[in-house]
Amino acid sequence: MHGSEATDYTPTLVEQAFGRLRQDVLAGTHAAGAKLKLDELQNAYGFSSSPLREALSRLAQEGLVRADERRGFRVAAISAEDLADITRMRVMLDVPALREAIAHGDDAWEAAILAAYHRLEKAESRLGDGPVVLDDSWSELHRAFHLALIASCPSERQRAWSASLFDQAERYRRFSARFREAARRKSNEHRKIMEATLRRDADTACALLEEHILSTQRNVQSALIAAEA
Repeated sequence: MHGSEATDYTPTLVEQAFGRLRQDVLAGTHAAGAKLKLDELQNAYGFSSSPLREALSRLAQEGLVRADERRGFRVAAISAEDLADITRMRVMLDVPALREAIAHGDDAWEAAILAAYHRLEKAESRLGDGPVVLDDSWSELHRAFHLALIASCPSERQRAWSASLFDQAERYRRFSARFREAARRKSNEHRKIMEATLRRDADTACALLEEHILSTQRNVQSALIAAEA
């Protein structure tokens, strides 16, 4: 590509490469700590090195990939310390965002939360009670529900950072699901958060959300110990 063609198409290719790489890192297709070699990624995804390099740099800014000048890029390692940092930041951002959303939310916001919860609960009921590997459709509905809760928070940055941290935690949710012996039915937790939110009971809703975030951390820590064993 030359001249105007490059400016027309490069961002689109970067977005595509970023989206696909990000999805695969979050899903664990590229294992934690794995080296991301440009030539292998070119073969796997069909993009040239330039959009892939830009996509990797953006993933590094999010903390999903680590950049090393000598050795290129690696998927970020999974560790209790990293999860604790993600969890601490989620409590700092998500809990006040929910309080703000409750203060500012309108009828359309309430309806969107109800709809997101309904879709999530339907998906969970189909999963059954046995051990479950989180699939893409459940994960997307779970994400949609959590983002619907804070959608009326006036700060665009707060919503965006909350979404990014939610996604960083997704790698850990999927990791822990592989080591889970019993299903963790979350719909009851989600229902309680939703009900307190719709009652505009900010204190209860925020306390429930904080406990929900911390329980994810505890589950993953158990999985990390099981993986080491």
